[in-house]
Amino acid sequence: MVDKLTLEELRAMAERAGLRLGDDDLQRLLPGVNRSRQQVAELRELIDSDDEPAGTFKAAYTERK
Repeated sequence: MVDKLTLEELRAMAERAGLRLGDDDLQRLLPGVNRSRQQVAELRELIDSDDEPAGTFKAAYTERK
């Protein structure tokens, strides 16, 4: 279980990101933010750190002809 963010914590995060949001905006965002944090925690429990990703991307410089 992930600790739920408080309105004050969300406000501080928004300010650090340069966002100026009113209390009404923050109050509307808070349930979705907490739901997303919980979903991420659930996904992390499913992923084993030894599992390799299904696909990988390797950027390599190739000369075009």
